[in-house]
Amino acid sequence: MRKALLLMTVLSTLTAGGAGANPLLQEWTAPFGVPPFGEIAVTDYEPAFAAAIAAHEAEIAAITANPGAPTFANTIEALDTAGLALSRVSSVFFGLNGTMTDDAMQAVARTMAPVLSRHRDAITLDEALFRRVDAVWQARADLGLGTEQAKLLEETRKGFVRGGANLDAAAKDRLRALNEELSLLQVQFGENVLKETNRFALVIEDPADLAGLPAGAVAAAAEAATQRGHEGKWVITLHKPSFIPFLQYARNRALREEVFQAYAGTAAHGDELDNQDVLVRIADLRARRAQVLGFPTHAHYVLDDNMARTPEAVYDLLRKVWEPAVARAGAEVAEMQALIDAEGGGFQLEPWDWWYYAEKVKKARYDLDEQMLRPYFEMGKVREGVFAVAGRLWGLSFTPRTDIPVWHEDVEAFEVRDRDGTIVALLLTDYYPRESKRGGAWMSALIPQRYTDGRRVVPVVYNVGNFTKPTGDTPSLLSMDEVGTMFHEFGHALHGMLSDCRYRSLSGTSVARDFVELPSQIMENWAFEPRVLDMYARHYGTGEPMPAELKAKIAASRHFNQGFATTEYVAASFLDMDWHTLRSAEGLDAAAFEDASMAKIGLIPQIIARYRSPYFRHSFGGGYAAGYYSYLWAEVLDADAFAAFKETGDIFDPATATAFRQHVLARGGTEDPMVLYRKFRGKDPGIEPLLQRRGLM
Repeated sequence: MRKALLLMTVLSTLTAGGAGANPLLQEWTAPFGVPPFGEIAVTDYEPAFAAAIAAHEAEIAAITANPGAPTFANTIEALDTAGLALSRVSSVFFGLNGTMTDDAMQAVARTMAPVLSRHRDAITLDEALFRRVDAVWQARADLGLGTEQAKLLEETRKGFVRGGANLDAAAKDRLRALNEELSLLQVQFGENVLKETNRFALVIEDPADLAGLPAGAVAAAAEAATQRGHEGKWVITLHKPSFIPFLQYARNRALREEVFQAYAGTAAHGDELDNQDVLVRIADLRARRAQVLGFPTHAHYVLDDNMARTPEAVYDLLRKVWEPAVARAGAEVAEMQALIDAEGGGFQLEPWDWWYYAEKVKKARYDLDEQMLRPYFEMGKVREGVFAVAGRLWGLSFTPRTDIPVWHEDVEAFEVRDRDGTIVALLLTDYYPRESKRGGAWMSALIPQRYTDGRRVVPVVYNVGNFTKPTGDTPSLLSMDEVGTMFHEFGHALHGMLSDCRYRSLSGTSVARDFVELPSQIMENWAFEPRVLDMYARHYGTGEPMPAELKAKIAASRHFNQGFATTEYVAASFLDMDWHTLRSAEGLDAAAFEDASMAKIGLIPQIIARYRSPYFRHSFGGGYAAGYYSYLWAEVLDADAFAAFKETGDIFDPATATAFRQHVLARGGTEDPMVLYRKFRGKDPGIEPLLQRRGLM
């Protein structure tokens, strides 16, 4: 009971100390302990953060001042338990700042970024606290620790060392200053990207400029126009469900160029939202921080804690994939250029032509295009398919819950139960774009899984997307890319929901960055398997299953455009690594540096990196700095892992599914990731399955 009552005691103390009726600091009585979103005001966040930080400081002080000798329980476990109130407040604020932000929320983010940075540093750089942690570490051989306990001790001490605990006083002061400035710049970078994305609007007045667009895209553009005050017109935005179909189908080449250039120039217009100086400063500060911590570059610092270990290992993987990818992309250029010439186009293929002519080639070669597939990919049915796959593999069931507080009307809640009826998790989904939501798709947890007094805390996990919205009487009809993304993010959700770890700092997705994408990417493998399509691909109007010939066309086109997809991704991975292997970025011109980086690898002019530097949020506004390669590293794992299912002759093989859950999904970061993978697979992965799947061998 002591641990179970800890959070209640902290919250009672905070309220008694003057926090009043702040809903962020009260006991959350909704099912699953979900926050009361409707009761929370923006003005509640700063006082809640202040109170929760004070509580965390008191908990840390109690650990440090403990008169007893340092033990695993009174130091390492106590650190893992401390800060629950701050974790609660942070999970709500950062979750909503990504999905429901506005100027007031962003002001809180800017205020709290340096405060939270100082708080983290105060703990990591606390000499007395580190002495206790190190004392337990030095005695580890005599403690009789289990595997998970040993890993918690290792990761706790590593966090202190990597955070600067061994530095002298002057170096600690430099580190604090660097961390504080970085925290603000990263917030600014993300805000600029969101504002730039929302500010662009191509207003179309002449219906002729819509030629080629499918009816759904036209309806969405009309709805966007109405929302922006352009009644009777059409608007194309930089949200993917808007601009990607426009690039795929609009016959007006000049307008395609305008939209593409707006996307490619995001946050690089020399105004108040320009990120070029911001990102150079971020890269420079990261390099300086790495050197303070004893590493040559930020990449060396990051990778020392990842599976890859060194920049050389990352570059080696990227080069192995780059050469066949860019060769394939060159062949794709030639095929599209031949089509342009045959049509009498009289121009050379440019980046804003790629999606348009790729669709034409796919139609000509496979008699397949996106609009033939969308009617079978209604959002609700796709989600049912995702759930059905999890049911076949692990016996999970998903029941809608309408009594769960949510932050927006688009959010839906599902109670998740195991095969034996045990409640496993609560899953929330938020799938449609809005101006208050940052772009992309992601997973996170409001309540991470852990054990308290021997009882498993049920995790509350959410998936966010920016998928095609319903329009009028037409439901949300997804593209193949959106279907794959839904499966991908659900894989992350599974990692959080099926976690069965004792300690919250090791649970769920608390793993190496280049391992975290394995559970997400392996789920994409099921999305378009014929047996799986039979489970969910129904025509939204007739209810008829997807015809066999259409499934055959999907299978036949599985390698289509893989040169482009692989090249743009690997180019961005090279760009990320190049920025973060710098020993100094001071005075660099961001555009010139990017151009040189892309020229060095021989990026062809018809393709740009998937993310250019000024809007590369993964790298400069998120947690993937020197880590964007992780998707490819994990794809080596997931291609090999899915091959394990294929080798059995059954993509739902129970024994293989059980092993994957037991050794990957359930274990979080409780062991070295390659150890976990070998326990599942029985061997190291090879790169060949990845190259075969992408058609690059």
